[in-house]
Amino acid sequence: MSQAVLVNGCVHVAGQIADTRKGSIAVQTEEVLAKIEALIGQAGATKADLVAINVFLPHITDFDAMNAVYDRWIDPAHPPARACVEARLADPDLRVEMTAIAVVT
Repeated sequence: MSQAVLVNGCVHVAGQIADTRKGSIAVQTEEVLAKIEALIGQAGATKADLVAINVFLPHITDFDAMNAVYDRWIDPAHPPARACVEARLADPDLRVEMTAIAVVT
């Protein structure tokens, strides 16, 4: 599986999860966003180039805590479109998973 694929000037990032499986929603969100930033960076994009992020939470009650981290991280001048859904994840210790798409300029 590819972690990121560059196609027609867009980098598509596969579902990213935290390395700290027992971490809080805040810790896991920070780790996931850092992975997304690193992957789009390797393709030549920045947070300002993000066009879409999909967030998967096994417990929608974690939304506010996840969103607080997300709001601090995102480029407020260029916020991407975002969806957030409640979904069971592959490991019960995971609190968040995200996919992303960025335009490489």
